[in-house]
Amino acid sequence: MNKEPVKLDDEQLAELREIFRSFDRNNDGSLTQLELGSLLRSLGLKPSPDQLETLIQKADTNSNGLVEFSEFVSLVAPELLPAKSPYTEEQLRQLFWMFDRDGNGYITAAELAHSMAKLGHALSAEELTGMIREADTDGDGRISFQEFSQAITSAAFDNSWA
Repeated sequence: MNKEPVKLDDEQLAELREIFRSFDRNNDGSLTQLELGSLLRSLGLKPSPDQLETLIQKADTNSNGLVEFSEFVSLVAPELLPAKSPYTEEQLRQLFWMFDRDGNGYITAAELAHSMAKLGHALSAEELTGMIREADTDGDGRISFQEFSQAITSAAFDNSWA
């Protein structure tokens, strides 16, 4: 394996260590399949027993059937770094322009509501504010292309486990 090791900052590592420890029930420094399953479910993921088994095989570099902290970090680190989008920049831009009806480079709540309704997905006011709040990372009340790309990319990754 000639992969560049993933670099996480101290804060991310400390957070992972805390998560890892809280699910390492017997404090032996490793996670069993059951413990790993609990951890993933706590993150809102729903891995099947087969997915769990595959995950452990992928992570378990010393082949002891358990996932140690360093193996856990190697497993989840790629998910914490800027994800490779399943969409090309061009596809994302085309999608963005469909929603950005006035072409000003931002999607407003009104534009989002209109576009979703046109796609047959009328949103309640609550859903609309939720979507805007989730995507609007700078808090200006509208969605830039950067925010849109991030939201679409992370939604694509979330759905692969749902």
